[in-house]
Amino acid sequence: MAFACAGLSAGCFQPLYGNGATDPYGAAPPIRNALASVSVEEIDAPNGTPEARLGVEVRNALIFGLTGGSGQLAPAYKLKISLKGNQQNVIVDITTARPDMQIYGIDATYSLTEISTGKVVLTGRASARQSFDIPGQQQRFARARGERDAQNRSSTIIAEQIKSRLASYFVSGG
Repeated sequence: MAFACAGLSAGCFQPLYGNGATDPYGAAPPIRNALASVSVEEIDAPNGTPEARLGVEVRNALIFGLTGGSGQLAPAYKLKISLKGNQQNVIVDITTARPDMQIYGIDATYSLTEISTGKVVLTGRASARQSFDIPGQQQRFARARGERDAQNRSSTIIAEQIKSRLASYFVSGG
């Protein structure tokens, strides 16, 4: 009985990032086309700040995630993102009062606007937190590299969260 139910419902499943070839009515455009029609605006941040570098990281990761590395389609939607980075001490050495471990976090807010109508169709928030170790006072370059790696991991997570939420929006039909 279980196999019969599984066999009957097998045709109802469609992968989120599928090409839509299994849609017998041709009603739903492939999700890839909808994602590739999103134009990601440059993220505003003061030049020379960590947020400026993170803005470029998030935007590049998001553009690649939405287009798959191929060219962008004619933009039908505009995505605006704002970022705020923060850093917290988690473990502090009691003898030197220097941090041994820190967490770098990014909080992002975004809005998706339909270009033809100018109407905001989706808003949301995304956040990511990544920890990194500080090996000691003498190894300042290792600390800087650990912090940068935590920032890069956080920006990748933010881009993936936004991409997933956009895909959910397009699959649900708005």
